[in-house]
Formats: sequence, C-alpha cells, structure tokens
Amino acid sequence: MKRIFLFVMTNLAVVVVLGIVANLLGVNRFLTSNGLDLGALLGFALIMGFGGAIISLLISKPMAKWTSGVKVITQPANADEAWILDTVRKFADKSGIGMPEVGIFPGDPNAFATGAFRDSALVAVSTGLLQNMTHEEIEAVIGHEVAHIANGDMVTMTLIQGVMNTFVVFISRVVGYAVDSFLRKGDTANSGPGIGYFVTTIVMDIILGFAAAMIVAWFSRQREFRADAGAARLMGRKQPMINALARLGSVHTAELPKTMAAMGIAGGIGRLFSTHPPIEQRIEALKNSAL
Repeated sequence: MKRIFLFVMTNLAVVVVLGIVANLLGVNRFLTSNGLDLGALLGFALIMGFGGAIISLLISKPMAKWTSGVKVITQPANADEAWILDTVRKFADKSGIGMPEVGIFPGDPNAFATGAFRDSALVAVSTGLLQNMTHEEIEAVIGHEVAHIANGDMVTMTLIQGVMNTFVVFISRVVGYAVDSFLRKGDTANSGPGIGYFVTTIVMDIILGFAAAMIVAWFSRQREFRADAGAARLMGRKQPMINALARLGSVHTAELPKTMAAMGIAGGIGRLFSTHPPIEQRIEALKNSAL
C-alpha cells in the first residue's frame, strides 16, 4: 500500500495530529452546555480541514526530496543531466510556468512532480527510467509531469482534500458528541466532553479519512488523463507518450513515498485507493483524445 497513498496519507496524518492537539488544548468552543453549536463546529472544521491540506501542500516538496532521496541537479555532471534540464526548461517555457527544480532519485522506472507553487515546483525522474527508456519516451514522461504542474494539479488536490477534511472533521465530532451523550446519559455531574467523545472522534477521523482518500484518489485518476494529453500537446504528437506508457506497463515500476504517489507516473494497483488509472485505459484515452 506504500505507493498508493502519498499526499493523501501525509494529509491524513496532519489532520489527525491537529485534531488531537486541538482536543488537548481545549479548542472546542463548539461544545456548549446546550449541546453542539453547529455553526462554530463548521468554522472549526473548515480551519482544521483546509489547514491540514495546506500544510501537506507546503511540505510536499521537501518531503519528496527527503523520502525518495532526490539529488537536485544544480550543475549538470554529465550529458544526460544537461539534457534533462534542457528538456524540463523547454516544456516549462512552452507551458508558461517557472523553471522547476530538477532531480534524479534512485530506483525502478518512475517520475513525479510536486510543489506548492507552479513557478517553484520539482520534477524528478528515477535512475531506472533513464536506463530503461529511450530519450523520446523520457521526454514524454517529463512532459507529463510538467503538464501536472501547468494544470495546477497540486493546488486542485489541496482544495479537494480540504473539502474532504472539513467533512471528516465535522462528521466525526457530531458522531463523537452523539456517542458521548449516549454513554453519559443521566450523568449531570459534568457537562464537558467525556472519554467517549475523544476516542470516537479520533477513530472516526481515521475511518472517514480513509473514505475521503478514496474520493481524492478518484479525482487523481481523472487528472492523469489530462496530464497524458498535456504531454502529447507539448511534444506535438501522441505516439511518444503512448510508447512511454506501454513501456511502463511492461516493466516493474518503483514504489513512491507517500508524499508523491498522487503525482507519479506509475499505474495504480488498487481500485479504490489507486491514484492512477490502468495503463491500458490511459493509452486508449490518449489515442481517442484530440491533440
């Protein structure tokens, strides 16, 4: 399951931690002696939900570098590194975005793009990709990643994740309050939340977080079709991207760390949590798309 989650799982961890800290600090003004203040709870859920998503977005690039061992190319050490830089620069200029950082990481064929801002993103390719694909196929993969950046996919993911987080936080507190009220029925000694509330909200945060991850993964799969088409437009023809996808479908692709899976090139391996459609579907969609 390592490769399937990434930005999504980082976000889930951040939201759960924020929820625990908020409970410990007593930041629960939505709990009143008369019950739940749903308006205040919604405000709290919005802050927590989008706060978690934005924090995950802001740390996405440094987390990507750290967890995958990316070596950022500052000065090309060989002809391959110089070619990769030139290719990314060419596509970035054509897409109207700032030049991303470019890096190489060790492992089987894969690539990813990440970062909070279109003009300061990161594009990284694996050593396995460089060793197993032709220059034209690698160029198509790089075009796919640059298309992700140009399409603003990380920001889109953040907004969707923020909405899902808000839903998770809101519903989990409502359920937590209901469970706590049931367990403490007839108890008039203390009107504050009990252990039932705290345990239930944490458990519900996790359970609903996984349900939200399925929805976010579905949106992620739709973005892959757009990025494939974007790569074809950048190259002026579809065949290089089709060839690259076919090659990726025939080789073992690397597992990406949890902070980059949603932006990787590799196909998904789980229907509900997969961030990428099957390679065959992507090839068919690309063949039928307009250039």
